[in-house]
Amino acid sequence: MLQKKRQCQVAVVQAGAEVMDKVKGVEKTVRLIREASQKGANIIVFPEAFIPAYPRGMSFGTVVGSRSDEGRKDFFRYWNNSITVPGEETVEIGKAAKKAKAYVVIGVIEKESESSQGTLYCTALFFGPDGELLGKHRKLKPTGAERLIWGEGDGSTLPVFDTPYGRIGALICWENYMPLARAAMYDKGVQIYVAPTADGRDTWFSTMRHIALEGRCFVLSCNQYATKSMYPEDLSSRKELNEWPEELTRGGSCIVNPLGEFIVEPVFGKEKILYAEIDLDKIAEAQFDFDVVGHYARPDIFQLTVNEQEQKNTVWIK
Repeated sequence: MLQKKRQCQVAVVQAGAEVMDKVKGVEKTVRLIREASQKGANIIVFPEAFIPAYPRGMSFGTVVGSRSDEGRKDFFRYWNNSITVPGEETVEIGKAAKKAKAYVVIGVIEKESESSQGTLYCTALFFGPDGELLGKHRKLKPTGAERLIWGEGDGSTLPVFDTPYGRIGALICWENYMPLARAAMYDKGVQIYVAPTADGRDTWFSTMRHIALEGRCFVLSCNQYATKSMYPEDLSSRKELNEWPEELTRGGSCIVNPLGEFIVEPVFGKEKILYAEIDLDKIAEAQFDFDVVGHYARPDIFQLTVNEQEQKNTVWIK
């Protein structure tokens, strides 16, 4: 059992990706980790798909029944700038986490390193203050058109890590609307619930407050602030963005306490690192009258089954 430090400083990094450029993306990540560490952050959180981008506004040349040559070129560029886990990029991020002496959670697009290597996953990576890659969570269900570019994760990557600052876990974007996925996190005792996202709508914030209140946990919601000017001009489908506003993702990162109250309210319209001091004692205080997997549970009526076995796609040859 780790010796708990009841208080810690958290940093939620609201920033835009270096779109389609994993080298610059890692450089920006390292710089932002360093900046947050200089403010004393013990836990540093980045948005969904921060490397190499959440490709908002891009169709990759796809309509029902057809894919274009230009779209395939854009997908190759996206694939080529996604990262293998572990790989060179995770080593560099790990070095930055070690220098910062901080836990780092970051959203990346992961390139399958086994089998065909052709499938991409929307993944959250967890690094320890020793620089080691602790593990990962792959998004279970890509939303809408995300299914065109990302595969589905499985139950083998639903970790909650015990740290001196509390138990840390993550669900990505609309996974947070999946009640049983949340229940799996609660059942593992998550205390610092990380929610990397691409959703900056007003309805998102009620969800973050609900999760904090339901799970009696601290919620760190992290979104990008992204503009059209961040996209390369030479994308094959760049013209698709013409009708979009300059501000593609307005931000909306926030930090919520275990009673569902904002510690840091949503921030819009700029890149910014949000900071807060959290106190684990506030979790026990909040659980006094509601503990979703403790005294407020009814295991005689409800049971949760989670398949945590890795699901491999196997081709059978006779």
